[in-house]
Amino acid sequence: MRDLWLGLSTAQQDVLTLIALLLPGVIAGIVTLRGYAPGAMLGGLLRRYWGISLTFVTLIALSVALGTALLAQERGLRQGTAQAAAKFGLIVAAPGDEVTTMLAAVYLQARDMPLVDGETYTAIATHDHVALAAPIAFGDSHDGAPVVGTTEGFVTHLAGDLAEGRMFAGREEAVAGARIDLALGDSFSPAHGHGTDAVEGAHGDLEYTVVGRMPMTGSPWDRSILVPVESVWEVHGMADGHGPDRQPGAIGPPYDAERFPGTPAVLVEARALWANYALRAEFSTERTMAFFPGAVLSRLYGIMGDVRQVMSVMAVVTQVLVGIGVLAGLVILSRLLARRFALLRALGAPRRFVFALSWSFAALLVTTGAVLGLGLGLVTTGVISRAIAARTDILVEAQLGWSELHLVAGFVSLTVLLALLPAWLSMRRPVVVDLRG
Repeated sequence: MRDLWLGLSTAQQDVLTLIALLLPGVIAGIVTLRGYAPGAMLGGLLRRYWGISLTFVTLIALSVALGTALLAQERGLRQGTAQAAAKFGLIVAAPGDEVTTMLAAVYLQARDMPLVDGETYTAIATHDHVALAAPIAFGDSHDGAPVVGTTEGFVTHLAGDLAEGRMFAGREEAVAGARIDLALGDSFSPAHGHGTDAVEGAHGDLEYTVVGRMPMTGSPWDRSILVPVESVWEVHGMADGHGPDRQPGAIGPPYDAERFPGTPAVLVEARALWANYALRAEFSTERTMAFFPGAVLSRLYGIMGDVRQVMSVMAVVTQVLVGIGVLAGLVILSRLLARRFALLRALGAPRRFVFALSWSFAALLVTTGAVLGLGLGLVTTGVISRAIAARTDILVEAQLGWSELHLVAGFVSLTVLLALLPAWLSMRRPVVVDLRG
């Protein structure tokens, strides 16, 4: 049986799991309603007690929406952060913390970092297995957006063809991210530093002119401004990285090892997949740290996996508590309906008909609330995704998946099974006592 299960596709396993979770509730419904059709009476109860019914449905819908939205959002955030790091195959930086370096180089979180020297950069850039070695130099900003010094090769690697304009060709030209509120031809003067530490006017009369715009990448780089790395070095009083054989004002590689001022990080793109591992081993030394951002994310996902398990348990516990609350409410509701059920009994309705009617009423409220909760959860997930994207500049496209459907299916089955108890109590109540009120 195990081999048969493992031989199924993931989609088939998910469908069978969903069916298995719904099956107990379906069986309970078939057995309970066998031989009876309480539809007409059920409609009357819903019309008579529409306020109570609406309250039950709303509470169940809100509970389901919250649980499903949280689980879907966690998965969407993992996918968004992975997509944002997809273009960063291998990072080489000075020795330090990999997570801190990744946050700075990939997600543009402002950090103070030591520099990779010219000798090391030259060894990377001239390596036989390296197709691209792009310096990433940060430290300045404009209106809260990081101004990053790099090369044309990095821009092309990150975003492909530009959405507007052209690539920077001079040291005072810039390419804006897709979400930067600057038009082609606009000029700006960078501030030194980021956020509350930014110092306006620290770089004198330096002005960049926007000549191009990148397409949307779904990463924090959409809210960045890329400029030639030489201008970043020069404005901070360092050499421009070029030897005497290059023309004044030249930008881009090759760089002179002795006049290379240093860079916080280097993006390395290997000529072949296997070469990435060789390069990581070669440049993991006392002077440098080479790592795969994807591997660092995997470790973080391991932690997030534990968080997801906790969130899943919390969601299940929440649903169970809601189910118990619904059960208590149904018991109270059965007391409110006791006189009507007693009247049916006095008119000759069998006990099992009262049982079926009471259970159908509860099951309909639970199922309706769960279905509405899925719809509300879908809307809530979209709203939260847009809020996270606005705060982090990471494209988060969370959607409800099989995990959320399984959670709701389990909740529905458990709750309709619990609803058998108040239905049984309704069936067992003394007719004469209930008729007297």
